[in-house]
Amino acid sequence: MRPNTLRTLRRYHHYLGLFFAPMILLFSVSGALQTFRLQEARGYGGTPPNWIVWLASVHKDQGPPRPPRAEKPKPQAEAGKPRGEAERAGPKRPSPLPLKIFVVLLSIALCASTITGVAIALSIRSMRRISIAMLVTGTIVPIVLLWI
Repeated sequence: MRPNTLRTLRRYHHYLGLFFAPMILLFSVSGALQTFRLQEARGYGGTPPNWIVWLASVHKDQGPPRPPRAEKPKPQAEAGKPRGEAERAGPKRPSPLPLKIFVVLLSIALCASTITGVAIALSIRSMRRISIAMLVTGTIVPIVLLWI
């Protein structure tokens, strides 16, 4: 590739990375929390904090949390079955814990990589003003879009 093309690609990568860095961090953290279902009462072990519920709602539904819907009544055929009968009928599934741990480690690595990239981008003095502007814009635009 030509040097000018590489320079242009690096500049676009720089700006795109700064613009999307805030959302990469938000989705990475909320995804890690959802891996262990911490946004649900059964995963958290009680009523989860509002900020976890809010993050999960933005991640899953692209909006603020909605009031919970009323549950539909279960059909009589299912209501009479002993609990856990359906699970015993199928083959034993492997434990999801190793993959969950991997996903959380991936999330931590993505956060660390994003923060490192932002620090490197902001260390370039000649591009610092536009870098800060891209970072602020990348924070404000999703917030505005969330409430439209």
